[in-house]
Amino acid sequence: MPRTRLPCARSPLRVTYGEGVILVVAATERELAGADGAATLACGIGPIEAAVATAQALAVQSPSAVLHVGIAGARGIEVPQLVIGSEALYEDAAGGGLVHRRVEPDGGLLEGARRALPTAHVMPIGTSARVGGTSGCTVEAMEGFAVLRAAELAGVPALEVRAVSNEIDEPDRARWRFDDALAALAQALPLLLAELR
Repeated sequence: MPRTRLPCARSPLRVTYGEGVILVVAATERELAGADGAATLACGIGPIEAAVATAQALAVQSPSAVLHVGIAGARGIEVPQLVIGSEALYEDAAGGGLVHRRVEPDGGLLEGARRALPTAHVMPIGTSARVGGTSGCTVEAMEGFAVLRAAELAGVPALEVRAVSNEIDEPDRARWRFDDALAALAQALPLLLAELR
């Protein structure tokens, strides 16, 4: 069954979800492999693109849930381990109290993901617009907080799941194992969707 693909934030959205539809959101199309049969949105890279695209998609019509997936950097976690976000932290806003900087996932989605992926790590995932921009989190990505915050404001339950592709502090990008992380994510997505539906 083909996926329902949502256009990026630069084009008008004309999508209607059915009852019980989970919207799978990732920064890129490659990270959405394995989401066959689901509604998907490639939101773009970084927190700004992710927030705008997700908010625009949720303004059209709310799905029953948002599952945000992708690859991530980490400190001390082997590639391509999976990580379920116990919370999303906006690390670029860590210096002050004026900006909302923490979103918790939906409890039911979190428990469902734990059942679907029993060997996955469950821990906070930091969001930063730059590589190495997180200091308080073991796992770092660029969109999670933005997607979960947009879902929170729209009243839609959400969860973030990542596959580790690299050590955050590894300067040689040739050593980052994108293909291994993407393969792990593609294997995990059908399990997640089957459990969360």
